[in-house]
Amino acid sequence: MALAINQANLEEVLASGKPVVIDFWAEWCGPCRMIAPIVDELATEYGDKVVIGKCDVQENDDIAVKYSVRNIPTLLFLKNGELVDKQVGACSKDALKEKIEKLL
Repeated sequence: MALAINQANLEEVLASGKPVVIDFWAEWCGPCRMIAPIVDELATEYGDKVVIGKCDVQENDDIAVKYSVRNIPTLLFLKNGELVDKQVGACSKDALKEKIEKLL
């Protein structure tokens, strides 16, 4: 299951020493709901190597603004706290796995 990322735990997540994937989503977003099970599966598969979390943009708009997220779903791929890749819009599990593998 993906970690709920919010202002209270963002810095701790980024300081974990692991690559981080953040899925920016909202309850009302159809494409977000479509990829949610994929994000949860990836969190289970890569849980020991990568922190995979979800950030609700309605509850955490400050984080969305910080990373210039304008459309959802948007997945950010961070390594050492730095943005290295981005996926805007829904995509396949294989496409996301490929991006995660590049983080490792």
